[in-house]
Amino acid sequence: MKKLLITLAISGITIAGYAQQSAIKAAAPGVTYGKAITKDKAITLASLNQHLTKDTVYQGKITGEVLEVCKKKGCFMKLSQANGDPVMVRFTDYAYFMPQNIVGKKVVVEGTAKVSETSVDRLRHYAADAGKSSKEIAKINKPKKDIQIMADGVLVTE
Repeated sequence: MKKLLITLAISGITIAGYAQQSAIKAAAPGVTYGKAITKDKAITLASLNQHLTKDTVYQGKITGEVLEVCKKKGCFMKLSQANGDPVMVRFTDYAYFMPQNIVGKKVVVEGTAKVSETSVDRLRHYAADAGKSSKEIAKINKPKKDIQIMADGVLVTE
């Protein structure tokens, strides 16, 4: 009886996890994830870079194009910049996730942006979650300073 209850509990957790992942709404203009936001007063990534040369933190809305999303469950995404350095976007308290079809879409994120240093271990973890090969992961050997955003909400605009 005890084995049956344990098996049922594990099955229930597995099904709940699958249901949560499959319940992520597909990205389309007007769809929001997390906190409901609008695109009013959103700044570009270029403006964000300028702001962060004068201040250590920016609180507000930022617009950009999604370059990459976590392939495991959508737990982070990266926005593309003209200089080629992606901007990492994570989600407050992992309260929501992004669908795989958000890559290439224009979005507005609202939250806190700051320049931070990402450790080699964390960079390797992100690379593994993004589906990079073990060769690519092994090439990561030094920390990186970059802009990171902790987003309370995401709005798909295009």
